[in-house]
Amino acid sequence: MIKPDPTIEIPEELGRLHFVGIGGAGMSGIARLFLDAGYTVTGSDVRDSSNIDALREQGATVTIGHDAANVGEAQTLVVTSALWADNPEYLLAKERGLPVLHRSQALAWLINRHRLVAVAGAHGKTTSTGMIITGLLGLGADPSFVNGGVIESLGVSSASGSDDLFVVEADESDGSFLLYDTAVALITNVDPDHLDHYGSLEAFREAFVTFASSASELVVVSSDDPGAVAVTKDLEGRATGGQKVVTFGEDAAAEVRVRDIVTRGPVAFTIDYAGASYSATLRIPGRHNAINAAGAFAVLAGLGFDPAGSLAAIAEFGGTERRFELHGTVRGVSVYDDYAHHPTEVAAALSAARTVVGDGRIIAVHQPHLYSRTRLFAGEFAETLERYADHTVVLDVYGAREDPEPGVTGELVSARFDDASHVAFVPDWQAAADYTATIAREGDFVITLGCGDVYRIVPQLLDALRSTEADAEGTVRGSARG
Repeated sequence: MIKPDPTIEIPEELGRLHFVGIGGAGMSGIARLFLDAGYTVTGSDVRDSSNIDALREQGATVTIGHDAANVGEAQTLVVTSALWADNPEYLLAKERGLPVLHRSQALAWLINRHRLVAVAGAHGKTTSTGMIITGLLGLGADPSFVNGGVIESLGVSSASGSDDLFVVEADESDGSFLLYDTAVALITNVDPDHLDHYGSLEAFREAFVTFASSASELVVVSSDDPGAVAVTKDLEGRATGGQKVVTFGEDAAAEVRVRDIVTRGPVAFTIDYAGASYSATLRIPGRHNAINAAGAFAVLAGLGFDPAGSLAAIAEFGGTERRFELHGTVRGVSVYDDYAHHPTEVAAALSAARTVVGDGRIIAVHQPHLYSRTRLFAGEFAETLERYADHTVVLDVYGAREDPEPGVTGELVSARFDDASHVAFVPDWQAAADYTATIAREGDFVITLGCGDVYRIVPQLLDALRSTEADAEGTVRGSARG
């Protein structure tokens, strides 16, 4: 895969830009900002999507399929880490000597001269970023932003604002979050992940220390997550002059303390801060989202906004695309999709679902992401899924940027369940959809889980549920005629 090259010299003017893999949430958001700024933007991707439709409406020329001819008259190429180095458009750009920028470098170029709020962490980035953006807009600010998912209330993942504030979801997976000139850093957690890139837990945590110590104004960091606590301790001797560190979470010593969390339905909670208490009920469920809201609150309060108004504005956040997103209900079975792809994220997503499913059951449709992550965390995934879901359907691995590893399939996860009756490994998607429909009953939630393309199975799940409904009705009519 292609990683950001911090040694590359970024030209002062980028000219015509071509985005390879333009349809992704991050890439499309950055492309949208360049279009807003008046740049000519072209791009390519493997399939059409709503993101691509929106870019075309805004004036971008997007081709489906990768071919060297797509580069056209581009003067700068923008790429993503999901791209392979044998991509024909990438190869042609290198042959021509064009600047090839990782998406994070293109974003850093856009952010230049803005006051940056960067949100990092193994989990919760997209939601926390969305909460900060929603809060700022509710408080009358007009920030620019790029989020990793479409914000439900806005219908976009990025926008150009008139203020000097720029809010981004900063990606730690490939180290690119270290490229930004950050003023305010939020660290949601430092749960071990992306060890395929970092090589060790120590290197992973050290990257967060570097990220935090580089923030010029404020660092907001979790008081509950062990990895974040370790980063805070390491940070003590490295903070730059004038930098303030604020902790948030349920820990009694947190400066922004969350307490009295009620998880029945949309989550409610109280925050203690600076000698006062503030209460709120969010529009979304899940204990983890009360914690995310506390982090967003700490950022807004740290920026100087009124605490009570900040929490009230954050409470209006309605979620983001692919985070516990309802796609339809057939014969009383609700089908959701969630981006969760790490055991901690899966636990949070399913725990949130449990608070609103009532007497229904939870059926997880899990797509393992990356061969390395599946190999390393198969046991943790199995333990989490078995604990939080009533039944799990495991698909095969979505390899993304990795080549297949012998013996690493979704069956590594299903084989680790203690009770085999609670899981089925079904690599064929249509068979998986049909099987899920046969075990689902009224009141159940079916939740697809993964950051690959598992969302594409949702229409098959809904169709399979309709088919079983039709079959059942036909059986009843046949019995009545008999």
